[in-house]
Amino acid sequence: MERTLYEAEHEDLRRSAAEFLERHVVPRHEEFIEAKAFPRDVWIEAGKQGLLGLQLPEEYGGGGVQDDYRFSTVVSEVFSGFSAAFSSCWGIHCDVNPPYLTELTTHEQKRRWLPGVGSGEIWTAIGMTEPGGGSDLKALKTTAIRDGDSYVVNGSKTFITNGYSADLVITAVRTDPSKGGRGISLLAIESGTPGFTRGRKLDKVGQDESDTAELFFHDVRVPVENLIGEEGQGFVAMMQRLPQERIGAAVSNLANARAILTETIEYTKQRTAFGQSIGSFQANKFLLAELVTKVEVTQAYLDQAVRAHMEKKLSATEAAKAKWWSAQVQNEVLDGCVQLHGGYGYMNEYRVARAWRDARVTKIWAGSNEIMKELIGRELGL
Repeated sequence: MERTLYEAEHEDLRRSAAEFLERHVVPRHEEFIEAKAFPRDVWIEAGKQGLLGLQLPEEYGGGGVQDDYRFSTVVSEVFSGFSAAFSSCWGIHCDVNPPYLTELTTHEQKRRWLPGVGSGEIWTAIGMTEPGGGSDLKALKTTAIRDGDSYVVNGSKTFITNGYSADLVITAVRTDPSKGGRGISLLAIESGTPGFTRGRKLDKVGQDESDTAELFFHDVRVPVENLIGEEGQGFVAMMQRLPQERIGAAVSNLANARAILTETIEYTKQRTAFGQSIGSFQANKFLLAELVTKVEVTQAYLDQAVRAHMEKKLSATEAAKAKWWSAQVQNEVLDGCVQLHGGYGYMNEYRVARAWRDARVTKIWAGSNEIMKELIGRELGL
């Protein structure tokens, strides 16, 4: 069905994002996979192209289109169609973190951080997940004890996208151990702060080229001026902003699956066996019909969810539905695409194989599919 979500200006940005990829990312992709990271010069170039500041105010060097979430989703679709890893690194910096840095910060903090965020000179991560904690944010153990004009931070984070390269990490910490969720705050911890160290780049099953790391904090003194929002309101702030993270993840999930499915359909038309294209066999034809239907029906829901988010009407439950379902569909589609490629689908030199590996984590991160279903179940009164 024809999509009606985007207008001409969004499609112009889609073409610009695609051109950026072709010039600056595609030719060096193997280099990035080998390094397990995207180098800073790529992000600096993205900043020059206006692809990093879409959710930042114009007065701080941003694009000034932060009220139209479609500018972010159209770029996400382009980047996800190429690489889920590239999209996830971009998404943390440009989609997940900006609401914290624009809605909760002071003018002085905005002045310090936002111009660099938009240019790529300040690269960001967000530190929520802890070893043994998983999706249970209320149970986080990293502490930040007030001592004069600083907080002294001790603890660790894991599975942090952009964690190895980030200049600034929005970090969830426990400022009052006696208050449960109301004792959680957010601190901006900057690279180079004494006591803040990083572990190795984690060796993941997929998304090889995204830098994912463990973060360690040992008596790290963070100035009070780096508190984001009010003390004790960190958990609330995260819960309020997780719907955007989840709808952003859903957009990325489906765009990734859609791109590989499109390539797979063409492959089944060209690949022959027993004297005919493999796509003409009824079993394969029916499988492709099912996958295309799942993608297009899911796309209709996601487009409506994006509109709802723009109008500030997207509920946490609706975002949860979009997140878990898109991850499920993505994994089913890519598994089918691997099967249709046969043995070649299991070779890393084929995009379908890499995409299949990359996608498995989408049912886990940003809140596991099981947690998403739990949220939906609660709204049903169960």
